[in-house]
Order: sequence, then structure tokens, then C-alpha cells
Amino acid sequence: MMAGNFRKEQWKMLFITMFCYLFFYTGRHNFGWAAQGMATALDIPYAMIGWISFSMLIGYGIGQFINGNLADRFSPRVMIPLGAILSVFANFAVSYAQSSTTVILLWALNGYFQSMAWAPGGKLITNWWSEAERGKAFGFYTMAAGSSSAVTYLLSIYLLQAGMEWRMLFRIPVLLLLVASVVFFFIARDKPSDKGYGRVRKKDDASPAPRGTLKSRYAAVFSNRNFLMACVAIGFQSMARYGLIFWVPIHYLGNSWKEDSANLWVTFLMPVGMALGALAFGVISDTLFKHNKLASIRFGMVASAVLALLIYWVPIENVMLSGVLMLLTGFFVYGPQANFWPLCPELLGSTNTGTGIGVMNMTAYFFAAVGEPILGYIVDWSQKTSSIFPAVAMIALLSAISISLVRTN
Repeated sequence: MMAGNFRKEQWKMLFITMFCYLFFYTGRHNFGWAAQGMATALDIPYAMIGWISFSMLIGYGIGQFINGNLADRFSPRVMIPLGAILSVFANFAVSYAQSSTTVILLWALNGYFQSMAWAPGGKLITNWWSEAERGKAFGFYTMAAGSSSAVTYLLSIYLLQAGMEWRMLFRIPVLLLLVASVVFFFIARDKPSDKGYGRVRKKDDASPAPRGTLKSRYAAVFSNRNFLMACVAIGFQSMARYGLIFWVPIHYLGNSWKEDSANLWVTFLMPVGMALGALAFGVISDTLFKHNKLASIRFGMVASAVLALLIYWVPIENVMLSGVLMLLTGFFVYGPQANFWPLCPELLGSTNTGTGIGVMNMTAYFFAAVGEPILGYIVDWSQKTSSIFPAVAMIALLSAISISLVRTN
């Protein structure tokens, strides 16, 4: 009976963490849908829009570096709702901004607040799930993140078609995040012992792994060459992913969408593909690639590069084919993330999992941040938003090359 109850609690903790993260992107992936209206209202070029996105991603990356380590010391159950509530306030503040300078500052703070969720959530999952099932658990967790993009896209498209101005995109969707974070706080528990169960046995428990100091945890992470190369690989993967998440709405909003909204709904298929890819790639790496996460990641990034080029070549008016390509591109560009996170405990041990996830996510968002203004300049220079697709293809190939240099044993 005790084993059966514990199994239920495992799934409850995973699902409540997924539920909360399902709404986190309403506080940052809303920006791409608001960007066109913001650019017009505040009279700023797309290069500046790229820098605003850069500020959030840098704030997020810095926050990952800090909060990943804090997740190994403090309560994820407290950190995640705190970050959510602060992000809601930051979004509301942005909605009242009257200048690009104000938006940059507030959006950078929002990035930091948003960073208080992913690594702590990963730590909570690691506490509740053994190494044998961790890949599956992280696959579900990553699926929740991909689904969060879909939720944000759905709400944003609906609000725009309802005639709402861009400022409302920072006010309405985040209310769901506020509710979800409160529910999470009352249901979630950091570790099995908080519910009266014993500690989950992990493979690296047999080796001496003291809790360590802040400095020693960072030292263990930054001295691991294979882990650092994996960080570079996820950096390029995240740059490609955010290049699509942020610029695809701008690309489709610039084509008379009010007269023909079919193209706009095509974009919704991309985050749907991301959610499906996150769940599927855990299975793909375990079955098709025989638990070889590196080969699985490489496969996904090469496929997404090819698909991005196909989107560039296919006319936007071909709604059916564009929809299929959007779904597949989302599937392959984001799915590999489910294979990256289990590499943290695999390369670093469970003791440094939170720190490793934080550093890896910091690197991912630093790369993504650098990519945003670059893509903005490319669009301003080429005068074509479609230019982002060959750029994304090149970035995805760099990720595939980087992950090929990692060794796990």
C-alpha cells in the first residue's frame, strides 16, 4: 500500500509542477505577439524590438545562473510561486510603459523573475524520481513548457482577433499564471520526506557526494568539459527555438492577417509541435537511439534545420503545407530539450543537478538573447521577415555540430 501511495505522490508532484509551468510562458512568450503593436505605438525599429527581447533573455540567463544554485539550497515550492507573482507584476508594469527604455528595464527584470521556476522545478522532479525514470519525468516536464507556448499563442491570437490592443497581451494571459502558482504552492512538496516517505535512491548515492558549498558546486560544474560543450549545444538550440518563437508571429502578422486570419492560426501549430516533440523525444532517445541522448539531439537539430529552409521556400499563401512544416519544425527544434536536462545529473551527479540545470539554462538563454538583436538587424537589413528561416537553419546546424563533441563516458 505504501508503495502504491508513493507512486501516486510521484505523479502528483510531477503533474502539479507541469501545471504551474504550463502558464509560465504567458509572462514572456506574449512579447512576440505584442511586438508589432508596440513598435508602431512607441515608434521603434525591429532592431530595438530585438534588444528588448535581448534584455529579457539576459535577465533570464543571469537568473538561471543564480536561481539554479539556490534551488539546491532553498525550497522550489516557495521559489516558483514567488517568481510567478513577481513576473505578473512586471508584465502589468510593461503594459503601462511609454518608452522603449522603460520596457527594456522592466522586461529584463521580468526575465529574472521568470527564471525562478525551471531549475527549481527540475530539482523537485529530481528529488521525487529515480534515475531510471528521470528521462520520462523530464520529458513530461519539458512537454509542459512546450505546451505553455501553445497556450500563450492561443490566448494571444484570440485577444488580437477580439480587437484587443498590444498592452492587453501583458495583462490578461498572466492572470492564469497567478492562479496556477497559488495552486502549486498549496499542493507541491519539495521532497518525499515532506510527505513522510523515504528518500528516492539514486545511482550516484553510493559515491561520496557532500552537499558542498556554493563555490564547490559551481567549481564542479565549470570544470566539466563535456557538460560545458553540452551547454554550447543547447545554447544554439535555444537560439534557433527563440528565433522561431519570437519572430514567427511578427512574420505572419505582417501579411494582412486581419483580412485573412488563416495564416495566423498556422503559427499555433508550431508550439503544438513543440509540446509533442518534448514528450516524444524522451521516447525517441530511449528506443530509436538506444538511450543515446546525444544522437537524439543531433537528429532533431539537423531535421529542424532542413525544415526551416523548407518554410523559407514554401509560399506563405500555401496554408496547408505551411501548417505541416510549422508543426514539424516545432517538434524537432524543441523536442531535443527533453534530452538535454537529464544530461545534467548524468554528467554532474544528482547533488549538483540544480546548479547544472541553472548553468545550462543560463547558457541557453544567453545564446538566445544574443540571437534576438542579430535577427532584428537581419530583418531590418533584408526588409523581409522570412530571412529568419535560413538564419535559424544555420544556427540549428551549429547545435548539431556542438553536441557531436560531447562524450558521456
